[in-house]
Amino acid sequence: MARILYIEDETDIGEWVTQRLMEQDHDVTWHTSGDKVDQHIQLSDIVILDVMLPGLDGFSLGRRIKRDKPDIPILMLSARTAVEDKLEGLGFADDYVTKPFHPDELAARVDVLLRRFDKQNELLQLKHLTVDTQAMHITNRESGEEIQLTGKQYHIFRYFLRHLNQILTKEQLYEGVWDEQYIEGDKTLMVHIRHLREKLEKNPASPVIIETIRGIGYRVRK
Repeated sequence: MARILYIEDETDIGEWVTQRLMEQDHDVTWHTSGDKVDQHIQLSDIVILDVMLPGLDGFSLGRRIKRDKPDIPILMLSARTAVEDKLEGLGFADDYVTKPFHPDELAARVDVLLRRFDKQNELLQLKHLTVDTQAMHITNRESGEEIQLTGKQYHIFRYFLRHLNQILTKEQLYEGVWDEQYIEGDKTLMVHIRHLREKLEKNPASPVIIETIRGIGYRVRK
């Protein structure tokens, strides 16, 4: 059984989806807007989020949720089928389902996300580092020392771990962590990555944890 936070403003769809998920033995908290998300997010295992909402739209709300709780899976529901909308959703969410959908498909996708995130909550070995992805404890195995990250360093590294083995552009990283549009020439991200490398790398001048992909961006590879 999972604790599901479901945000959908269409009553008919909300009642139908809630009933179906509860029939699968899930505990569902359904809201018609994102106004009360902060009251429930810490006690939820997964978020199902509609795109078209009153007030703050689903894309903006989803980015905020991921920024505040990066380890919770988000499944987007939307009638928008354009590739651009899907790509925008998958920039922060973990799955994107277009309406109409079959309830069995939705339940199956929920189960897949829960299993995937359970697997992610294990000890991750990155070169000389051991990372507890649940508690976000980072240990240098060679020295036994725990590495402490500041707020932005923490969020940048969490974003890398969520996109392990993927090449990320500066724009993706900046917008994913700061939730603001990247301005060409802004050095803020580069400064934070330099400081992050000083803590994580054996030799920051020749990084092996946070790789530079010339002309594109960065990658953390397992």
